[in-house]
This record gives sequence, C-alpha cells and structure tokens, in this order.
Amino acid sequence: MQLINHMRLEFDARPENESFARIAVSAFTVPFNPTLDVLSDIRTAISEAVTNAIVHAYQERGGTIALDAGLREDGRLLLSVRDWGCGIADIRRAMEPFFTTQPEKERSGMGFAVMQSFMDAIRVESEVNAGTTVYMEKQLRLQEDAPREPEAALN
Repeated sequence: MQLINHMRLEFDARPENESFARIAVSAFTVPFNPTLDVLSDIRTAISEAVTNAIVHAYQERGGTIALDAGLREDGRLLLSVRDWGCGIADIRRAMEPFFTTQPEKERSGMGFAVMQSFMDAIRVESEVNAGTTVYMEKQLRLQEDAPREPEAALN
C-alpha cells in the first residue's frame, strides 16, 4: 500500500529530545484526525522507543536516533525508531515484561511491553554492536473515514 505522507528526522540521543520526538510525531499525526486516545498511545510508544535508545543503546553517552513516520492510504501509521548503539543480543528476552539490563538504576523493564500495549503491531530488529530498529504500526482511521475530495459547490 502506498504512503500518502512521510517524514524522517535524525536527532541527538539526549534525554531532552525524547519530548521533541513525541511532539514531532504528534504534529505529523494530527492532520489525519486521530482520537485523543490514539494520539496519546502513539506519543507514549514513541517516548518508550526513544528512551530505550538513549538509555540502553547508547547508555546515555550520546549518539544519533532516526525517527520515520509514514501514513498509508488505508489510514495505517507506520513508525520506526532506529539507533546505531550496542544492539540487543536476545530480542525475545528483552521484550519480556520486567526484563531490564539496568536493575541498579531502578528500570522497570516495561518499555517493550508498553509499546506493545499501545500499538497495533511492533517488531524489533537488532544486531549486537550495530544498533536496533523498532517498527510500530497503529490504525488511525478506516478507509471509509478518509477525507474525500470536496464536491463541487452548487451554483
């Protein structure tokens, strides 16, 4: 299915840029009329993905995060958050609720579980020492709810 809109951003893996990512995705999504609940779900999932990159992939030492957002004709929002950090050795284990690599920092280990609960689909690809990409999808509207071309005004 073809994309009707797309954006790509790269930004520094700094804690203050987590809110930037949330705002950017919100600004991209709002013109497509999501409900407030759906918008909140998307913002939360993006926050978790970006925070994971900052805290785990780069261990708060900085790096680059790439954020892509695309909207398909059928109203499906496609998101990806990519880093070039340390990577994840065991994705299945990392996605288990309460698993954390940093228990000493009081991390809950719920990042992926939160993303899964707020998005319709999530997929993670990772390679040790090469980085991680989190792909997420959310249905914003049904095809029949998509805006239509305005009809010509009657004379």
